[in-house]
Amino acid sequence: MKKFNNKVAIVTGGNSGIGYATAQELIAQGAKVIITGRRKEALEKAAQALGAIPFVADQAELGDIDKLVAAVKEFHGNVDILFVNAGIVGESTLIESASAENFDQVMNINFRGAYFTLSKFIPILNDGASVVMLSSIVATMHQPSSSIYQASKAALNSISKTAANELAPRKIRVNMISPGPTQTEVMNKSGMDETTVKGIMDHLTNIIPLKKIGKPEDVAKLVSYLSDDAASFITGSEFIIDGGLTL
Repeated sequence: MKKFNNKVAIVTGGNSGIGYATAQELIAQGAKVIITGRRKEALEKAAQALGAIPFVADQAELGDIDKLVAAVKEFHGNVDILFVNAGIVGESTLIESASAENFDQVMNINFRGAYFTLSKFIPILNDGASVVMLSSIVATMHQPSSSIYQASKAALNSISKTAANELAPRKIRVNMISPGPTQTEVMNKSGMDETTVKGIMDHLTNIIPLKKIGKPEDVAKLVSYLSDDAASFITGSEFIIDGGLTL
């Protein structure tokens, strides 16, 4: 028997990258997986390839989250695994050049949206459920031109630990995964061209102790582990998965 048979899992931002790989891993382990995304065509294509259930929702829109929770409750019952994965990098600017528009966009998806996704799902989480929040190693870094993104992930880590404490009486575990450089589309989506992205990845490969870039599957397997009974004594923990970059 597969370890997630009869389990219901939610993966936000599940049509590409880490979300896609995680949905694939959970489905392989027997879970019924609902993936969300903002782009209807891309979402439905991914869901068909995965054998997942698509639900068009923008994590920045609280109304979309309400509709998602209501639909999951009506058609699938309570939830056993919640992977809050959706996020964006936003524009790279110094603090003095930052725009309110970029601040709001990044915070609305990465922090406010993630916060209320968790908040609104709590009533339909089964006792003993697993929540995993996708953070980033930038949460504890302070590099120039990345203040908004870094702050959004630091805030996410803070509320995740509070949630772990609040939900412990129900044996619901809340953990964070903080990847380093990973082979996804996130940098392309931030507006960088292929040459720039390749240059950054080549540089990172050289400075990472393990001399390689992470793969979405690396994170997916960790989400699967944290959602299994094998991790039943782990909550409020942050897992760095960066090839040793932050050593």
